Amino acid sequence: MKILITGASGLIGSSLVESLFKKGHTIRSLRRHKEKNWGRLWDTESLDTAEDQSPFDAVIHLAGENVANGRWNAKRKEQILRSRVDGTWELVDYISQPGKRPKVFVCASATGYYGNCGDAVVDERSPAGSGFLAEVCRQWEETAAKAELAGIRVVNVRFGMVLSPRGGALLKMLPAFKAGLGGVIGSGEQFIGWIGMRDLTEIVSFVIENDSLSGPFNVVTPNPVTNRTFVKTLGEVLGKPAIFPAPAVLVRLLFGEMADEMVLSSCRVMPAKLLDAGYRFQEEDLRQVLAACVRGSQA
Repeated sequence: MKILITGASGLIGSSLVESLFKKGHTIRSLRRHKEKNWGRLWDTESLDTAEDQSPFDAVIHLAGENVANGRWNAKRKEQILRSRVDGTWELVDYISQPGKRPKVFVCASATGYYGNCGDAVVDERSPAGSGFLAEVCRQWEETAAKAELAGIRVVNVRFGMVLSPRGGALLKMLPAFKAGLGGVIGSGEQFIGWIGMRDLTEIVSFVIENDSLSGPFNVVTPNPVTNRTFVKTLGEVLGKPAIFPAPAVLVRLLFGEMADEMVLSSCRVMPAKLLDAGYRFQEEDLRQVLAACVRGSQA
């Protein structure tokens, strides 16, 4: 397949490019305009002047401002929202043109779509939750869905916590845990939907290759765990105690609104549509995935 991808240099994008390339696909990265005052976000002119003018078979859209990069304020939240909604709308507008329409448009989203669910089990049939991240995901997916008007199949991949030795939340946590300073956050009872990078890349290939699949897909294992279980398992993998808790009041003091939306929020999310479609997970054991990530981070 001929595949176009945005966000190719990010944690997910770089692993996905590597995986798709190994499968024999032709990959093209769509970059942002170098000139900020150009009036458009994406350098689609480079695509129009490429030697091969045939439509892409698939477009994978991963780009967006990092939600965990800096404390939230009104300006930062607007940047997070606009980077997703405006960037997606511009891309959809481009690929909807005659002669440029791919067979499938895969757009990133997140399990933040469901908001804080406590211990209730949610899946793709569940409604959007409340809060800033839920609203960002809702608008993001609604914008991506506009590609359907051009006859393009749209898939929204709702990523949970991505476990990788190359970056993300886990890599930020490792120094404290290696020093024996890890511990539960808040009550420790909040659920985490997680996914290893091997399954993540396979799932994206799975939804691209199966023409019958469309709409939202939760990209998480069928084994969500509580923060307490996650912390305990990581401590055991490292051979370090995880006995230094971070009370909710301290987390809120450090991270503000982001604390309740990302760190203290609970999402007991299941990949119902993937299981119904016959996808078989390769990495369902949290301990094994964490151990592999720790070994990889030391390589």
